[in-house]
Amino acid sequence: MKAGWEVVIGLEIHAQLATRSKIFSGASTAYGAAPNTQACLVDLGYPGVLPVLNEEVVHMATMFGLAVNATVAPRSVFARKNYFYPDLPKGYQISQFELPIVEHGELYITDDEGRDKRIGITRAHLEEDAGKSIHEGLERSSGIDLNRAGTPLLEIVSEPDLRSAKEAVAYMRKMHSIVRYLRISDGNMQEGSFRCDANVSVRPVGQQELGTRTELKNLNSFRFVERAINFEIDRQIEVIEDGGEVVQETRLYDSDKDETRPMRSKEESHDYRYFPDPDLLPVEISPEYIETARQQLPELPTAKKRRFTDQYDLKPDDADLLTGSRPLADYFEAAVAATGAKPQLVANWVIGDLSGALNRDSLEIADSKVSATELAGLLTRIHDNTISGKIAKQVFEAMWAGEGDADTVIDAKGLKQITDSTAIEAVVDEVIAANPGQVAEYRAGKEKLIGFFVGRVMQATKGQANPGQVNQILKKKLHD
Repeated sequence: MKAGWEVVIGLEIHAQLATRSKIFSGASTAYGAAPNTQACLVDLGYPGVLPVLNEEVVHMATMFGLAVNATVAPRSVFARKNYFYPDLPKGYQISQFELPIVEHGELYITDDEGRDKRIGITRAHLEEDAGKSIHEGLERSSGIDLNRAGTPLLEIVSEPDLRSAKEAVAYMRKMHSIVRYLRISDGNMQEGSFRCDANVSVRPVGQQELGTRTELKNLNSFRFVERAINFEIDRQIEVIEDGGEVVQETRLYDSDKDETRPMRSKEESHDYRYFPDPDLLPVEISPEYIETARQQLPELPTAKKRRFTDQYDLKPDDADLLTGSRPLADYFEAAVAATGAKPQLVANWVIGDLSGALNRDSLEIADSKVSATELAGLLTRIHDNTISGKIAKQVFEAMWAGEGDADTVIDAKGLKQITDSTAIEAVVDEVIAANPGQVAEYRAGKEKLIGFFVGRVMQATKGQANPGQVNQILKKKLHD
């Protein structure tokens, strides 16, 4: 971003709630059904049908409110948001407006300077999703799939506290982690379960008045959020510096061209003619209901990260990576509990080799081909010097390929580490005798050559000699 300018960003995140049925009907929310097979008469707003609130969405919204230190409203009201669009057959969307279920929360992120930064959460309200317009494969027409109509959403609206695209991504990642920790949303961005709209404006540094904002609609990946915001920042600055004015509008991000383009003029709340839905009673939540929900809260990412650094003495960055996903954190703790190896070694393997294998095969941690207990067994063999760390990587790949647990692979491939000092000394003597020139250089002060000798010994023993013993014996003999 050009010097002299400040960006102001607020995000509206839409998290699809993980209920089996829709917010006001019994229709299924399962993903991937044939078009228009999961939309019932209630979702379509047929005359004579009445919506019935799914109680589970109230529970999930309450859990979220408590997780972000927000106020859970004792009384909230559903309203009709009126607008016409082909994928909204009722002509209105049931949402919440003046009295949302959650207000005044907060979330902390790490800002661009590496400091903790508080991001205010204005509100989170319940609403139904609309259907989906389909354009691909249709030459001069559009298709409408109403399966998503009535799917429960929690719309989470931040304060305009974000000051860069990176901060916006950090906030979105943290929010993604929280809804998954709470298990109120699967957070699947490819399926549209977690997406956001970004409100972006720029202003000269020092100016208090906000600039004219544009809304970037339906961003469904962290990478696209960052790229779309950065493009829009540069575009708005260029417009202003060229003597123009930014127009308040909704824009779409084209990932292929890496640009935003106008979609429609941006509406204000009064354009939607909100009014309380006459078919739905106000939602009343008792203090006892809220307290019961509070008791059900899991340990959340920030608290878990703090515990991982304190209890397991992990590096802060490693603790941050491990606690970003609840299943990954659970895997790590299960592995620690099953091995005598140090927790930092477990963390290194989970973050490194295990995560690398998962990414390579496009698997989630729940589908890992090596269980936490099996990984613990491998790390135990490193800890008790049965194998070296280098050999362990070979064993891990065999385990991942389904060749058995660590002990089975080690025995089948004859990979046990050589710890017999006499056997190692014999190999060391052979390496020293075969390289008199390097020995002379080492003894003349070129001590970095120790790596050369270690490599030759490890090569001769097919990597099975204990590296610590090899170093110790080499240094003793080279100094004799």
